[in-house]
Amino acid sequence: MSSPKTLQQAIIFYSEPKNCIAEMVAQRWPDGVVICPTCGRNDVSWLAAQNKWQCKSRHAKRQFSAKVGTIFEDSPLGLDKWLMATWMLSNCKNGVSSYEIARNIGVTQKSAWFMLHRIRLAMTETDDTQLGGAGSAPIEVDETFVGGKVKNMHKSKRVKGLNYSAGNGKAIVLGMLERGGKVRAGVVENRKLPSMNGPVAANVAAGSHLISDEHAVYPFIAAQNAYYHEIIKHVEGYVNGHIHTNGIENFWSCLKRGLTGTYISVEPIHLDRYVDEQVFRFNNRHKQTDATRFAKVLSQVTGKRLTYAEVTGKVHETAF
Repeated sequence: MSSPKTLQQAIIFYSEPKNCIAEMVAQRWPDGVVICPTCGRNDVSWLAAQNKWQCKSRHAKRQFSAKVGTIFEDSPLGLDKWLMATWMLSNCKNGVSSYEIARNIGVTQKSAWFMLHRIRLAMTETDDTQLGGAGSAPIEVDETFVGGKVKNMHKSKRVKGLNYSAGNGKAIVLGMLERGGKVRAGVVENRKLPSMNGPVAANVAAGSHLISDEHAVYPFIAAQNAYYHEIIKHVEGYVNGHIHTNGIENFWSCLKRGLTGTYISVEPIHLDRYVDEQVFRFNNRHKQTDATRFAKVLSQVTGKRLTYAEVTGKVHETAF
């Protein structure tokens, strides 16, 4: 069988260890030359009995598998399970829960939960090219709240909740969408200028055409970064010709459909990874097949690591 194109084909294809290893080699080393992750040399030999390579240089950790140096490193689970979980998460439109993964690949829910967080790390956007620029399509910028509903709050907190100034127990996600292009999004501390200006300036090129709602910080952000700025006043309507933020609002709808419909409850310390997952899915929704989306995630697993202590917040995540 050639490379799989559907979930059923993937299940059959990746049940063979040799196919899993061949896929990892194709994505990690496209030229077919296997590199030792410890010393960086290509003088290695294949140990067929162990499904590993051995570097001929003299150093510690001479033997290595296809998982070493990736998000899969030190996992006792086989690549067949990892690749199936990666296929499912990269292609399910509203995400896939850890319970669903556990039932489908035969692991515990705890293991599936940890696996999904590691796969989300590989789904993080790697293209740091700024959106927009002079003469480009408009950039819609907006923020949304993720968390408990104000109507469910105690009365003493509800008044503050209606203010929406600093979240009041909710997490705040800031997003920027280039019409006809990509979206960038991430969690910010609050809706004030110091917290919001940095992410916008880092992701939107100077001279861009910025469209926002009436939030008071956006004119200051536009002035500091040389943006041409237009405002849609939602008290008067949601569309005024080309002035609207319906594109980024659509992304918020996709994000919250996954958070509330699939994942139900998300801890604030994990929210950034769930946002990264939806950003990947949104940016790769067109001109992609299930196979190419899967391949793209797999091509980004190298050089990243997330331990259980890091994902549970016991230690800070490793910086690469």
